[in-house]
Amino acid sequence: MRNDVVLVVNSGSSSIKYQLLSPKTGEVAASGLVERIGEDTGGIEHHAGGRTVEHHGPITDHTAGLRLAFDMFAETGHDLAAASVTAVGHRVVHGGEVFYEPTLIDDRVVETISRLSTLAPLHNPANVMGIEAVRALLPEVPQVAVFDTAFFHGLPDRSKTYAIDAKVAAAHGIRRYGFHGTSHEYVSCVAAELLGRDPESVNQIVFHLGNGASASAIRGGRPVDTTMGLTPLEGLVMGTRSGDLDPGIIPHLMRTADLDVDGVDRLLNRDSGLKGMSGVNDFRELRRLIDSGDRAARLAYDVYVHRLRRYLGAYLIELGGADAITFTAGVGENSPDVRADALADLTRFGIAVDPARNTADERRARFISPPDAEVAVLVVPTNEELAIARAAAAVVAAH
Repeated sequence: MRNDVVLVVNSGSSSIKYQLLSPKTGEVAASGLVERIGEDTGGIEHHAGGRTVEHHGPITDHTAGLRLAFDMFAETGHDLAAASVTAVGHRVVHGGEVFYEPTLIDDRVVETISRLSTLAPLHNPANVMGIEAVRALLPEVPQVAVFDTAFFHGLPDRSKTYAIDAKVAAAHGIRRYGFHGTSHEYVSCVAAELLGRDPESVNQIVFHLGNGASASAIRGGRPVDTTMGLTPLEGLVMGTRSGDLDPGIIPHLMRTADLDVDGVDRLLNRDSGLKGMSGVNDFRELRRLIDSGDRAARLAYDVYVHRLRRYLGAYLIELGGADAITFTAGVGENSPDVRADALADLTRFGIAVDPARNTADERRARFISPPDAEVAVLVVPTNEELAIARAAAAVVAAH
């Protein structure tokens, strides 16, 4: 195995996604998913060299899951313990005010990421578990944290400030941080390349639409606004998250529905969004329900698209017009209906979608607007793993 590869780890509360790849070429040597950690029916699916190796059975914790994954690496010809892996790049969701660039991990960094768990209680603890597991298994390999919030650290004050008591906000770190930053940065750079322009000369709107969803307004390569805020709950309608709502709903539910803080948190993060409105959060299943005449699914879809259009309009005004509108992530890349409906009837603003281009079965970065459109509409597959690998390699090279 070449010695210019980086292991990228994305650790969730009960799962770990990983990928071994070259930061220079983007070539993926191996990838996999550890699922249902801590449950009776755990499993790992590992892909390398055209082979798929699987493990089924209980996985007690993140270290155990990664140890099994490392065994699979060795079985498929990539012995990580013996190879010269340049770095391990870890996706970390929340960097708070402390971390706003890729950071070499040491004990102090791990402790600080743990402390920031108050801002991301669903994510940062899991990120730390993944970091600690890899540090135990590859103690001599440099580890780098790449933060979801970093790209949005420099948001203008008018965009990042909540209109609450300033002393309370300062004391508790309450501001708009933004998330999916690694994806927004990567996709916006690829979009500029497609346009044949430097990112610094492009005003663009990026829609990252997966189970989690966010949008950003980017002026000259730097974000000026984004939909997610203190947490990933704000903004667009998502698979299981509500997105924007009247904050008065929270005390109302606590008073009338006998919900405590954890109950409200669970409702808004896990049982809302498309799932809360229709019963499903998978967009393919939602589409099947709509086609069968399910009214709840149709309403969920309409609410979803309405929120996209609301932010599209706001960001067009914020930017004073856009050179490009880009869709990415699972729904953004694979749902022609969402793209077409989000941009319907906007020709007076120079925005249009070409039906043939939009529905073409392609996986590459491409234009879906008519050739003569004033505003370019693009689909750009995101590659957060490659972005994390490149960031991690650059940090290690600089030290």
